[in-house]
Amino acid sequence: MSVASELPGLSPDEAAHSERLAAAIRAEIERSGGAIGFDRFMAMALYEPGLGYYSAGARKLGAAGDFITAPEVAPVFSRCVASQCAEVLTALGGGDVLELGAGSGAMAAVMLAELETLEALPARYWILDVSADLRERQRATIAAAVPHLLERVHWLDRLPREFVGVVVANEVLDAMPVERFVVRGGDVLRLGVRRQDDRFAWAESRAPRGLREIVARIRQEAGADWPEGYTSEVNAGLWPWLDSVAASVRRGVLLFVDYGLPRRELYAAERREGTLLCHFRHRFHDDPFTRVGLQDITAWVDFTAVAEAAEAGGLAVVGYTTQAHFLIGNDLERHLSDVSRIDLVQRVNLSRQAMLLTLPGEMGERFKVIALAKGCDAPLRGFAVRDLRHTL
Repeated sequence: MSVASELPGLSPDEAAHSERLAAAIRAEIERSGGAIGFDRFMAMALYEPGLGYYSAGARKLGAAGDFITAPEVAPVFSRCVASQCAEVLTALGGGDVLELGAGSGAMAAVMLAELETLEALPARYWILDVSADLRERQRATIAAAVPHLLERVHWLDRLPREFVGVVVANEVLDAMPVERFVVRGGDVLRLGVRRQDDRFAWAESRAPRGLREIVARIRQEAGADWPEGYTSEVNAGLWPWLDSVAASVRRGVLLFVDYGLPRRELYAAERREGTLLCHFRHRFHDDPFTRVGLQDITAWVDFTAVAEAAEAGGLAVVGYTTQAHFLIGNDLERHLSDVSRIDLVQRVNLSRQAMLLTLPGEMGERFKVIALAKGCDAPLRGFAVRDLRHTL
């Protein structure tokens, strides 16, 4: 993992942009009495209007950005997800697809093409994304790949009502703001953010009651003997957010793909420094206080919490597995064998994509897929090979 001092430098415009956001965060700290929760810092760093990482115009995805997601590097991923969507839409007797956080639009373009091939096109393909510049990039990507299907694509500013169909979210949960905590002398302290001259620094304080209760429950259920200084994260905003998503769905299936673990594994004693990770121009490091507004900040997903929040919101957990097994269950082998119309170089690239998506040391096991359903009890092929719900 890189350290902040080894990261690429900034242009004058980038440095000025970061300073504008840093100034806004410093003002927030002053208004809050000298410190704010890390969840508030992360929310501003990522989503502050016009300044946050996902709200401003910096290029985020691809070789020129900060990271590459599975749909960017391996189109076969999106084809497999489309196979799962087609099965659900058939079981529902029709419906729409809603993609949360659609990135560059690469996934939408490939999924629309594959759904057309499978004769399972949704009536509408909705995209909900907070980034205005990414919306334009999505439109351009889809228009270039499947121009005749662009009219089916619609962009939203908020969740739809009475939605019927499939909700897809790839690497969305990991970018939700999290609280951080540290164990000192057997007690739980909140890790907030304070000013240190013109920089930011961690601020330890007694954790508020709500955070203490969440951490106490996690500690009990994880059965972990946390050492002194044990540090980790909790996504306290997951429950209300997922409740709002569930409320928007009348009938359908929600598919979340992200890196994470069940609670007992995520909060194991040996994972003593947490999972907070920052992405800047394909370098990974753990300092969220540098390059504010110019880098992504993420944390691994507690899939046990996702399952609990889903059930509390009226959703059923109908599948949980590794990305590798999900793709295998959704015709990955067929997609890889369909090479009659591509040349040798393309075949080699397809093979590399498959390895990246499925090998344990790559995305195959680090990434998980969880399926949540309301008013749809049809079995899902993506979880037929190996269903790990018993581990949640």
